Amino acid sequence: MATTFVSVPLKKSSEVDVAKPLSKFIHATYPSGDTQAEYVRAAEELNKLRKSAVGRPLDKHESSLEILLRYYDQLCAIEPKFPFSENQLCLTFTWKDAFDKGSLFGGSVKLALASLGYEKSCVLFNIGALASQIAAEQNLENDEGLKAAAKYYQLASGVFQHIKDTVLSALNREPTMDISPDTVGTLSLIMLAQAQEVFFLKAAADKMKDAIIAKLANQAADYYGDAFKQCQYKENLPKYFYFQEVLPVLAAKHCMMQANAEYHQSILAKQQKKFGEEIARLQHASDLVKTVASRYDEYINVKDLSDKISRALTAAKKDNDFIYHDRVPDLKDLETIGKATLVKPTPINVPMSQKFTDLFAKMVPLAVQQALSIYNQRRADLVNRLIAQMRESTNLANGVLASLNLPAAIEDISGDSVPQSILEKSKSVIQQGGLQTIDQLIRELPELLQRNREILDEALRILDQEEVTDNELKAKFKERWQRTPSTDLYKPLRTEGANFRTTLDQAVQADKVVQERYAAHSEVIALLCKPEAELNAAIPSGNHTKSLQGSEVVMLLKTLLASLNEVKKERENFENDVKSVQFDMSSKFLTALAQDGAINEEAISVTELDRIYGSHTQRVQQNLKKQEELLANIQTAHEEFSKSTQSNTDANQREEILKKLAAAHDQFVELVGNLREGTKFYNGFTEFLLKFQTKCSDIVFARKTERDELLKDLQQSIAREPSAPSIPAAPAYQTAAAIGGATPAVPTPAPRTVFQPKPQPPARPPPPAVGSTFPVAPGPAATSAPAPIAAAPASVGGTGVLSHAQGPPYPSYQGYPGYYPMPMPMAYNQYAYGQYNMPYMYPPPGQPPFQSAQQPQQPGYPYPQQQYYQQ
Repeated sequence: MATTFVSVPLKKSSEVDVAKPLSKFIHATYPSGDTQAEYVRAAEELNKLRKSAVGRPLDKHESSLEILLRYYDQLCAIEPKFPFSENQLCLTFTWKDAFDKGSLFGGSVKLALASLGYEKSCVLFNIGALASQIAAEQNLENDEGLKAAAKYYQLASGVFQHIKDTVLSALNREPTMDISPDTVGTLSLIMLAQAQEVFFLKAAADKMKDAIIAKLANQAADYYGDAFKQCQYKENLPKYFYFQEVLPVLAAKHCMMQANAEYHQSILAKQQKKFGEEIARLQHASDLVKTVASRYDEYINVKDLSDKISRALTAAKKDNDFIYHDRVPDLKDLETIGKATLVKPTPINVPMSQKFTDLFAKMVPLAVQQALSIYNQRRADLVNRLIAQMRESTNLANGVLASLNLPAAIEDISGDSVPQSILEKSKSVIQQGGLQTIDQLIRELPELLQRNREILDEALRILDQEEVTDNELKAKFKERWQRTPSTDLYKPLRTEGANFRTTLDQAVQADKVVQERYAAHSEVIALLCKPEAELNAAIPSGNHTKSLQGSEVVMLLKTLLASLNEVKKERENFENDVKSVQFDMSSKFLTALAQDGAINEEAISVTELDRIYGSHTQRVQQNLKKQEELLANIQTAHEEFSKSTQSNTDANQREEILKKLAAAHDQFVELVGNLREGTKFYNGFTEFLLKFQTKCSDIVFARKTERDELLKDLQQSIAREPSAPSIPAAPAYQTAAAIGGATPAVPTPAPRTVFQPKPQPPARPPPPAVGSTFPVAPGPAATSAPAPIAAAPASVGGTGVLSHAQGPPYPSYQGYPGYYPMPMPMAYNQYAYGQYNMPYMYPPPGQPPFQSAQQPQQPGYPYPQQQYYQQ
């Protein structure tokens, strides 16, 4: 018994450069170093693996299947580690329908999607297809081949079942017909039936009990019957099932397995002395085999099985007729044969390959990356809040001291020299460049701002341009333009762009505030930058009481100011400590993901931040409380100091100038710090905008590629459509006149464009309207040419002319119904003799007619057969 098994063709994919977009994401996400270089190399290896798996023809061997399994495992491994989507990491995969072979003009059906789930489904389909091909190549004559075939058919069944369960959720759109749930569900049933048949063959080869073999065969017949029904009643299956021998093979296998089940059950009936049942089952098996032999002989050869059943049936009838005389029951009265299944679809568990090694093993999943990103933002907010709180406290302390003219007031006891603290502040401002530094920083800000605006505008412009093109094509092709609208796809990018623009607008407002403060304090800062002599001359002299020098209140103020300086230095150390704290949260998030399958980032981050920064926060609060107490004591001591000093106009003016100079120093430090932070912000913001621009460019490029593919597919589908509607039947008035009382068929209208080649001769020339025979004239009369034959042949009706249909005339083109090459009159051109109008010639004297020219009598002509020479 020859066996025929159904195998599935492989899908074909277009080439995709996987390494380039992955490398871009790696460069944008991970800092430069060994880790980044390792990830880039892994991306290149992944690209090579894809080329090996889907970029070349695969042999029907386990090594080829191993490559596909490794590639599928790697896709599953990188899926949680990269943000594969249309508006982030956009990779467009194009696959052709496995069962559609295309047409002359249109090409085969294919689908391009920016979805890793689509790539996984197609690769998984090829795994099932290749497994079916490898199983079909196995040698079923030995035990190893049977085991391998059963293994691969069950793998194929499990693969197709997995695609059926996951393809719609993976694609979020209608797939091609080969990976649709109906198709892969049917393929899964077919593969399962073939696996069950292999187990039947193994049981028969091992000569197991007939009861078991019958149950295995009956179960296989049941599987084949289910698959056959799927092919019959599913409307959306590929034509492959109907035109590529699949449907007849399923029907033949159903009958053949049922015949095997009846045959082995008949043996069991014979063993149980049920000879009538034996004959009934063998008769049914014989009928089934005859059905296969008569209908499906070109697909399944059942001669051996048929002979075996016939021999058994003949022997059983003979024994029953002569010995047992057991009644043969009807088929409907026979007991149903049991079923035993030994197969099931292989479940798909990742990794499918035992040799799989993750190329990106060190890269954490995307969920962990996102959790780390949010944690880092929380951490940055906490650190910035602590630092801002400490800096505000420092500015508050400086402001209070400047308003009290401290420490200049206790240093300026004589009233005729520049206080030492003012000289130190002046020296600090001069060393930092004074007004020139501020002017330079202010001039750079507009250039940086303009650069950032241009980058943002260009990124949004290319989005607008692509969106306009997409809307135009959508309006042109309407429902045929089946892809995600650019308006919906770009919403996250436009939201991100709007946030960037808002940030720039806020930065512009902050720049204006800084410039206003600079304008308000520029004169005093300029005074602070002057040499000591000019500075002393610009400060009015005062007559303070020299007896206060060394007094208790002055010593108290100096002690309090020294303590305040210590508090401020302590805060600077705190700021450095807070900035330097590092803690890797990857292990925490990975553990949570492994245990719970999800990450509660907020709960984990808040707990860890409290544990890490709790002590720092407590120390900062103690520092701020200490400063508050010191400032209160300084204000109390300063009030007592002010009561002890003489109050006059000069002294008050001097004190005001010194306050302004002290405040100018603080303003200078703050302005320089703000402007440098602004420059740093704009430079750092440029990197974010460049990444945003790159993201926009990448997605627009991917959309352009997808658009080109979709346009090509639409052109091919339009080319496959008929260019004009079917030509209607000719109206009644164009019906041809009846010839001999019969109405001929309506002639088909001529094609729109007809090339007229040289007309070919008819089957034979029409006979002339003369007597029944041609006399053969002997002698010299034979040498003379006969008179020209009439041009128009006689018609059957006796009218003498061949008429066309009445009504508007149709052109007489070759191949057109009613075409007839009209012979030209002889008198028109005597040199135009050819195969169309060569006259009949008499044979030379003494030579018999040319025998090979004898032709059978033409139907429809009442004249006898004419003799003529070959031309």
